[in-house]
Amino acid sequence: MAARTVLHQADITRALTRISHEILESNQGSSDLVLLGIPTRGVLLAQRIGAILDQLEPGSVAVGELDVTMYRDDLAGQPTRTPSPTRVPAGGIDGKTVVLVDDVLYSGRTIRAALDAINDLGRPRAVRLAVLVDRGHRELPIRADFVGKNLPTAVAERINVKLIETDGEDLVAIAEREATA
Repeated sequence: MAARTVLHQADITRALTRISHEILESNQGSSDLVLLGIPTRGVLLAQRIGAILDQLEPGSVAVGELDVTMYRDDLAGQPTRTPSPTRVPAGGIDGKTVVLVDDVLYSGRTIRAALDAINDLGRPRAVRLAVLVDRGHRELPIRADFVGKNLPTAVAERINVKLIETDGEDLVAIAEREATA
């Protein structure tokens, strides 16, 4: 089965703009707000959201990245990954509202790992979650606060997020998972 595109560039831009407004409304402005993107595409999405927030309230939001590789509970069953650097904005996260940003929310395990990683960095006032796509099938009691698009999927399907910075185009597609031998 070929991949079916469900979000195009304009859809992604609209979703990120809406998420940005929701973040500002939820936080009652941009004061003490930190965005932490989860590599790889979560970092790019956090940067985009940060740019939108900067247009709405200039110079107000710190953006960083949070590598969760060593906090994952599935390292033994996953291909070897090279950890990315964690970059916490100057001023840290203590007492701040941290918004974790990722591309797809699926089982919740990546976010559980992110919460463990944040715990080692400091004590935020609150942690929120923003995702471009929520596809369901949660294994842990984790829910996104800000969702670009809910895309119910079958377990046999895969969500492919492509962003112009790494893939040359912006789109979200649903495809069948490749069978493993």
